[in-house]
Amino acid sequence: MLDRVTGMGVFASAAAAGSLSAAARQLGMSPAMATKHVDALEFRLGVKLFHRTTRRLTLTEAGREYLEACRRILPEIEEAEAVAASRRLQASGVLRMNVPVSFGTRFVAPLMPEFSLRHPDVCVELGLSDARLDLIAGGWDLGIRIGRLADSGLQARRLGDSQMLICAAPSYLDRRGTPRKVADLAHHNCLSYTLSSAQAKKEWSFGRNGNIRIPVDGNLRADNGDALMAAALGGQGLIYQPRFILGKALAEGSLVAIELDQPTVALGGIHVLFPPDRRHPAKVRVMVDYLAAVFDDRT
Repeated sequence: MLDRVTGMGVFASAAAAGSLSAAARQLGMSPAMATKHVDALEFRLGVKLFHRTTRRLTLTEAGREYLEACRRILPEIEEAEAVAASRRLQASGVLRMNVPVSFGTRFVAPLMPEFSLRHPDVCVELGLSDARLDLIAGGWDLGIRIGRLADSGLQARRLGDSQMLICAAPSYLDRRGTPRKVADLAHHNCLSYTLSSAQAKKEWSFGRNGNIRIPVDGNLRADNGDALMAAALGGQGLIYQPRFILGKALAEGSLVAIELDQPTVALGGIHVLFPPDRRHPAKVRVMVDYLAAVFDDRT
């Protein structure tokens, strides 16, 4: 099926030039193809647009009315395409970005002032959620995910690594003792993260591939790592969380990292995800490049 907008352009050019061959030269197509476009328009509309002779085209009454409409519509289409193309070439508009709560608060939000200075025409809408939302269905331009990636069809760019650590406050360890083996966890108050498939089942995973599952129990479970860390800081129990959540508390000594007889799990990396498109809008490209550059400097 021939493109309707191209047909309108061929028709308008032919009306201005007085011949289909002249319109074809202007538009870089063959006279036969220009004729096909006009024939298709007339067939679709059910009227003749031109009186055709071997020497010249003359507009019919319907053709004159249609030409007036084309002269209104075609510039609007060109303007709409120019606006859309500029969004691809120049970073502007609203950028919707979905990120985990703790990581977004600690590492992404503090980066936004510098990003805004570099790209003042981009308005960032930062969605903080630990739930694994569908980026496409939710209308998100990009998202950051921590852990092993599902086969979602999205493009991914790695920002860094994330190792899990077991920690507790010194007050808890003084009161309950320090576990030395994974089997010792059965005798401790283990505070679990409900959005983890393993921890939601009251199991903590160990080993390079996470294939060692240890049953645990505790008197607090939560769907946010900061909530668990707050409880651990108060001496309530052990937590098993990513290093990026625990880093400051470890550095200050308010939490202590515990080494057991089995290695903790590597989460599988920190990635920025975005829809698979050969022509990403500039706002997406500049944010992905910015995040990659900042996190590369930190590794």
